[in-house]
Amino acid sequence: MTSVQTAYDGAVARITLAQPDLRNAFNDETIAALTDAFAQAGSRDGVRAVVLAAQGTAFCAGADLNWMRRMADYTREENVADAGALAEMLRTIYECPKPTIARVQGDVYAGGMGLVAACDMAVAVDTAGFCLSEVKLGLIPATISPYVIRAMGARAAHRYFLTAERFGAAEALHLGFVHAVVEFEQLDDTVDAWLKALTSASPAAVRACKRLVQDVAGRDIDAALIAATVQGIADIRASDEGREGVQAFLQKRKPSWLVGPG
Repeated sequence: MTSVQTAYDGAVARITLAQPDLRNAFNDETIAALTDAFAQAGSRDGVRAVVLAAQGTAFCAGADLNWMRRMADYTREENVADAGALAEMLRTIYECPKPTIARVQGDVYAGGMGLVAACDMAVAVDTAGFCLSEVKLGLIPATISPYVIRAMGARAAHRYFLTAERFGAAEALHLGFVHAVVEFEQLDDTVDAWLKALTSASPAAVRACKRLVQDVAGRDIDAALIAATVQGIADIRASDEGREGVQAFLQKRKPSWLVGPG
């Protein structure tokens, strides 16, 4: 049975971690499968949003123990190659041109934190626990750090990277690591509401907005950034969807991406 399952449902791609008996801990095969799944979903015509979900009681427990046993004997060069594959997976998720949602139905540990942080938005059940446990093993959350620090902020990262404390869903919400916390029965309703919003917006504008956040976040507000934002709005205004969206608003009608063919 594959460790990652992908299903396409209209405009939505659903990518699911499917090893509940292993608490969806990942290894090199899972990393390759996730990289491929997000690359495929990102390039597929008609896909407007991607949901990352998991089976079982845990969302992702980080690295698989058997994989960790193999890594214990790796040379430094092998560790570099191995970490490079993990970094490429996270980059592929983060830079997926389609908006991404993490549907967190259970605990998230170590590398699993990187999966959630690399998605554009996340909703978690109120019983989920979160932990950056690497220092307990003599390691550091290096590869996932660019995404996790962006998601929770540097101040929180100082605490949770260094202490490896477990924290709950309410704290994850307080930190901004997840955007919503709900009871399990409300999890799919929340995801569906977000999907409805994402798929009713201009596809080109959603892609451009995602890139805008990534390009602007953390940068100094200088002449180069201001010039880039000026070019960005000019480009989208002059685009086919930009013109159509404004005209539809002024004419009090639905834009073409909501009307559909025929």
